[in-house]
Amino acid sequence: MVDLSQLNPRQKEAAKYIDGPLLVLAGAGSGKTSVITRKIAYLIDACGIKSHHIAAVTFTNKAAREMKERVSALVGRGGARGLIVSTFHNLGLNIIRQELATAGYKAGFSILDQDDCRGILRDIMHKDHGGDGDMLELVQNSIGNLKNDLVTPEEAVARASNPQEVLISHTYAKYQRMLKAYNAVDFDDLIMGPTILFRDHPEVLARWQKKIRYLLVDEYQDTNTSQYELVKLLVGHRTGLTVVGDDDQSIYAWRGARPENLALLKKDFPTLHVVKLEQNYRSTGLILNAANKVIDNNPHDFEKKLWSDKGYGDPIQIMKCSDDESEAERIATGIVERRLRYGAGYKDFAVLYRGNHQSRLIEMKLQAYQVPYKLSGGQSFFGRNEVKDIMGYLRLLINPTDDAAFLRVINTPRREIGPGTIEKLAEYASRRGISMMESITEFGLESSLAPKALDRLRRFAHWLETITRNAYTGDPIAAIKEMINDMDYDAWLHQNSGTPHQAERRMKNVWFLVDSISKMMEKAEEEGDELTIEDAVGKLVLRDMLEQRSEEEELDQVQLMTLHASKGLEFPHVYIMGMEEELMPHRNSIEADTIEEERRLMYVGITRAKRTLTLTYAGKRRQYGETSNTTHSRFLDELPTDDIIWEGRTEVSAEQQKQRGQETLNSLKNMLADF
Repeated sequence: MVDLSQLNPRQKEAAKYIDGPLLVLAGAGSGKTSVITRKIAYLIDACGIKSHHIAAVTFTNKAAREMKERVSALVGRGGARGLIVSTFHNLGLNIIRQELATAGYKAGFSILDQDDCRGILRDIMHKDHGGDGDMLELVQNSIGNLKNDLVTPEEAVARASNPQEVLISHTYAKYQRMLKAYNAVDFDDLIMGPTILFRDHPEVLARWQKKIRYLLVDEYQDTNTSQYELVKLLVGHRTGLTVVGDDDQSIYAWRGARPENLALLKKDFPTLHVVKLEQNYRSTGLILNAANKVIDNNPHDFEKKLWSDKGYGDPIQIMKCSDDESEAERIATGIVERRLRYGAGYKDFAVLYRGNHQSRLIEMKLQAYQVPYKLSGGQSFFGRNEVKDIMGYLRLLINPTDDAAFLRVINTPRREIGPGTIEKLAEYASRRGISMMESITEFGLESSLAPKALDRLRRFAHWLETITRNAYTGDPIAAIKEMINDMDYDAWLHQNSGTPHQAERRMKNVWFLVDSISKMMEKAEEEGDELTIEDAVGKLVLRDMLEQRSEEEELDQVQLMTLHASKGLEFPHVYIMGMEEELMPHRNSIEADTIEEERRLMYVGITRAKRTLTLTYAGKRRQYGETSNTTHSRFLDELPTDDIIWEGRTEVSAEQQKQRGQETLNSLKNMLADF
């Protein structure tokens, strides 16, 4: 029987409650993952629900991996066999895969990334509206929002009431037809598709309701409309639902999240039981008191107060610096000082900020003091050109109708297939209503292309067909390696990289990708599942490889990241910089009157700190080549005055900051001299 003795009374209540739908209102650092994982184990061990009838859904691959590992440790790998622990998008992908015919797709459909989708939209808009590039981002975001709100292209066209909405809706309709023609989906389709499928096909919904008999959803405050509807449909009128969330940590409205979904639960599930997790296991009492005071200024559907038994702790420091350079200097010297004082590692420190542009100065100062750091939010693994190239080939292997992938790889490496040839091929494919790869084999193409150009295209198609056959009938990993070696991709990288070292690093990324596919397939085999090459490539598109790498590279470095990126993390010592009006809260939020979300972002930042918290702002800040005076953030005035030490209301000059930095270096040298 699963051991619940380590849980506090509220956690235990949440883990054992199975009499109806349950909302676990989990404050920051309150041990919600322990509750979810032990509840799953309790459902399996004590309630007799088979693991393959339980699904737990969250928002990141990292959270899903951690959850599954912890459940397996509690019930054993055998006990967790068949358990679904995945992101919303992975769940949607699996639903579409298993309901291909009804969903209107063929096997091997592609998942297009944002750049591929933007390329399709750019082509549509260029053809229909003369290529208004300024509108492209707006149109792409609008289509994403329409999909998140479950608005079909037909509904969007019918609703359009002004010229801009007409343009967006007609582009949306054409875009969706193009995706169908490519046998492809975008990320938003992975949620919208299954939701509409369940809504319109009761027999499909009944099949999945029979499969998933208990559903747990993490980070519920981050769900959008389509995710909320998907959950509602899967649960139906049954009671097997536990959702975990915190309305005070809802910081993703800009990408469709609706914190009001927590309040909607009371309406849609009238017997909803609420358990509040208010004991925080992360931070000192003083830090939690500050977080509570700030967030009290927001309206609430559910009241809660975080508390801790870790003692009251050190006061919060607020530091006013003369300008943004002095601010960065003060943070860098502060990290060096505190590291000595507390005997901490560099990895115990995090510097958080509202926007990525703020990192430049702090990076320069940390480099000057030889402080190692890691900048989060850099280019994603899948954003790298070499990875996009190989993923393009893999997508084409499993879905020859993927024209976006075809266009990506046809001349990478160069095959002397010019843009004129591609244009004629595209025109022929468009006339015939088929994909470019399918067009290459048709006799009719001979009338459109010169013999040499046609020969090059057909040699490419034949080569890829051979690789595809080897991947499906033999060892897929060996076939992929053969493909990479055949096209001499290593030499291509050396020709197109700045230095040999850069080319080698990029090639390592390629082999890392191949190795990841191999490991995924091996792991599935160990767990008794069959993972085809199609499954592996589909899952890779959704997987955050950068996140996995960062776990493997746990170096002693100061962490630099945005407040948004810090959610879910914790650090002994936290600095939040740029605490100024129009920066935090952001100018856009002030103008749009969405201060409540900015306040929740502040709450998230405060509750990342375990031991010390320092808030900094600059009296003057240089932006876009101009220096302007600033006003400190309203959120600083919302902190409890007894718990803060406000430094620098009398300004400290850049020279004094420099002197303080030199003193820090001298103290470091003296300390090292004692060893």
